Parts: sequence; structure tokens; C-alpha cells
Amino acid sequence: MLNDPVRRNVLLLAVCQALYISATTLMIVTVPLVGKTLADDPGWATAPLFFHHAGVMSASIPASLLMRRIGRRAGFMLGTVIGCVGALVAVQAIYDMSYWGFCLGVAIVGWFNGFAIFYRFAAADIATPEFRPKAISLVLAGGLLAAVIGPELAKHTLDWLAPVFYAGSYLSLVGLYVLSFCLLAFVKIPRMSAEDRRDTGRPLLEILSQPACIVAILASAAAYSTMSLVMSPTPLAMEACGFDTDDTFTVMQAHVVGMYLPAFFTGHLVSRFGARPIILAGIALIAVCAAVNLSGVALVHFAVALFLNGVGWNFMFVGGSSLLTEVHTPAERAKVQGVHDFVVFGSIAVSALFSGRILEDFGWDWINIGILPMIAVSLLATLILAGPRRQRLA
Repeated sequence: MLNDPVRRNVLLLAVCQALYISATTLMIVTVPLVGKTLADDPGWATAPLFFHHAGVMSASIPASLLMRRIGRRAGFMLGTVIGCVGALVAVQAIYDMSYWGFCLGVAIVGWFNGFAIFYRFAAADIATPEFRPKAISLVLAGGLLAAVIGPELAKHTLDWLAPVFYAGSYLSLVGLYVLSFCLLAFVKIPRMSAEDRRDTGRPLLEILSQPACIVAILASAAAYSTMSLVMSPTPLAMEACGFDTDDTFTVMQAHVVGMYLPAFFTGHLVSRFGARPIILAGIALIAVCAAVNLSGVALVHFAVALFLNGVGWNFMFVGGSSLLTEVHTPAERAKVQGVHDFVVFGSIAVSALFSGRILEDFGWDWINIGILPMIAVSLLATLILAGPRRQRLA
């Protein structure tokens, strides 16, 4: 694999993906707990995740357009520098017991994520049409390491800077981003030619109005928003049920394994059966996740439901991302991918903002009931608009 430049780049991007998702997993586990400590109203404990995802959303389109001009590698490396700044702001905010300072710090980290979310598309850029779904899936598979690294890093850095708990966890993010910066220096992604940069392709509205593009965006948005709605308040729900932080870390590990373990074969399934059946399978799994959570609040319910939620996310997101690569030309990819991820992370931000509020005011059951309308929209769009196979664009 290392002798093949395409596969070597995919491997490097997969490792960078692992580091990026490890940092994100650490934040998902700790942000609600830090937010509960800093917020005046515990109902807004998950709101810092809204600011984080809003940061991702606000950076996605500018990051995509900037990388079109300066290249993927330079953009990714710039993103890691921004991530270091955000992590340090969050550390200082925890020391100062500043809720809004913490929101600012995790929002700046979100700007880094606004670059890192394009690792999968960078792999698709350099792959042949036949290898694209597998390249996307393999990069996402790098996140499997995050199932171990993220929660374990959170657990072991929790009291690094005691008696100020969790500040050490956010300081550890700097190390992950510095390592990513070093690895990215070895990634070779050809820059677009000046002629390609001048050619912007068809009008954006024309591209977005394609049925396959609508299905791709709705599938990805539903995958992420349902995951965020359930995952964000899980640490708080488990704490309310009497579970300790080790139990929470275990459940989150199960969730991240569910998200990224299937990536070793999801790309193959998409190549063989098409994106539509894979998206539908993901929708079914997320519905089962809701049913399991509604059936009880034992540790096994949390773990199994979050694992199924992760697998469902993987199927819907890989299916949606693969389908998106089929609806645009290379000249159009920056604007289309940017809009796709803007919509996706906008939906996550809204879910994260209100998940804590819903949990506090209405309870855990309504969190799980709330995901059903989200997947219903994607289900209808996939059944009505998506054909079983679609022609790829050159």
C-alpha cells in the first residue's frame, strides 16, 4: 500500500482523521460536563457544542473555497494552527470559570474541524471513480482509533492540571493538532491548475437541484443531526441515572466503534449495491437505536443504542458523501462540498443547542422520539428521488 502514492495519501489522511476525531470525541465526552459546571442553567450544558458545530458550519464554505485556491494540504495545515489556538482559549476559560470563554474556545476549535471535515473529500479527489467510495470509507475508518484514543485521553488527562479539572484534557488537544500538522507535511495532493480554478462549472442552484444531490445532503444532515441529538446529552442522561464517568467513557467508545468500524467495508457495499440501499439501511439502524433507548436506561441500553446509532450514521454518511461525488465535476467540487458540509454542520449545531434543553425540560424519552421525524425526511427523499444507480460525472 505504501508504494502506491494514492493509497499512501489515503493512509496519511486516515491517520489525520483519527487524530481529528479523537479530539472531537474527547470534546463530546467532556463538553456537556464542563458546560454543566460553568453554566448558570444546566439546561444549557450542551450549548457549547452548538458553538463548536456553529464554528464548523461557519468555516466549511470559506475553508473549501480557500483550499481551492491554496491547495488541500496548505489549508489542512492552517486548520491545525487554528485548532491549537482554540484549545488554548478553552483551557484558559476553564481556569477562569468562564462559560462564554469556553464557548469561544470550542468554537475556534470548530474552525479547525471546518478544514478537517474535508479529509474524506481530499481522498476522493485523488482516487479513481471506482476507488472513490472505498477511499472515503477508508479515511473515515481512521476514526476507529478515536474509539480508544479520545475517551482514554479524556480519562487520563482529566486531572492533569488539578484542582482545575478538564483543563488538562483541552491542553492535550494541542498535542494532537501538532502531530496532525507534521503528518500533513507528507501528504501529496495535486493542486488544481489555474485554468481549473477559473472554471467554476454550472450554477450552484442547478447542481443542488439534482435529485441525487438533494438525497445526499439530506442523508448526511439526518445522519449527523440524529447522532448529535442523542449523543450530546448522553453523558448528562447517564449521570442522572447514577453512572460514573468511566461508564460514560465506555458507552462513548462503543458509539465511536459503531461509527468507524463499518468504514472498512461500507465503501465496498456502496460500490457493489449503490448508495441508496446503504442509506436506507442506516435509517433503519437509527430507528432501532431510538427503540432501544426507549426500552430502558440500563448501561446495556445506552451502549447498544449508541453503537447502533454510530453504525447507522456511518451507513448514511458514507452513502451520502459517495453520492455527492457523483453529482459534480472537479471544477464544481469546492462550492458543492462546502454547501454540503455547511448544511450538515448547521443541522448538528441546532441539535446540540436544543438537546440539553429537551433533556432538562422533557426527559430522555423525548430526545429519542425527536430523531424519528429527522430520519423520516431522509427516508422519503431517498425512496422518492434516488434511483438505485446513478451515472458518475467525469
